Amino acid sequence: MYFTNRFGSFKEECEHYAEEVQKLAYKLLELISLSLGLLANRLNGFFKDHPSFIQLNHYPACPVPHLALGVGRHKDVVALAILAQDDDGGLEVWSNDRYESVEHNAVVNFEKGRISMPFFFNPAHYTIVEPLEELIDDQNPAKYKPYNWGKYFANRKHSNFQKLDVENIQIYNFKLSKKYG
Repeated sequence: MYFTNRFGSFKEECEHYAEEVQKLAYKLLELISLSLGLLANRLNGFFKDHPSFIQLNHYPACPVPHLALGVGRHKDVVALAILAQDDDGGLEVWSNDRYESVEHNAVVNFEKGRISMPFFFNPAHYTIVEPLEELIDDQNPAKYKPYNWGKYFANRKHSNFQKLDVENIQIYNFKLSKKYG
């Protein structure tokens, strides 16, 4: 009730935006599927009960940016990220490395703050992520072992808030060595 009473129109605008960006995400999935020589709706089933979300980020201006703890170089831990940002500017496994996540970072600005609004499109928690059978053959064997998306996402999200003795879990942790591929 707090959100509705205080920010009613903002909530409605966010819900409308979420609906529209979700439509865009499904359209992008179709185009990606077609680019891989698959049926347009091949990936849609993985997203039937998707736990996708929008995140609002504010990066205030910082007079000493070299001292700021921003978001360092990383790859998003989602199937597809669609970014709405100000003027400043998952498909890796299923495609068997034909598509690769882009490494990027978020930096602070000395003169002005920044706002971004990424939409993180995730498959359902029960989805087993593995190279699609249509993209595997003797010349192009599977490069990743199967994993459960929900467990992966929960472990990854949980590990981001802890100091660990090991590196955060990454997609490449599921990559098969050439010896076993």
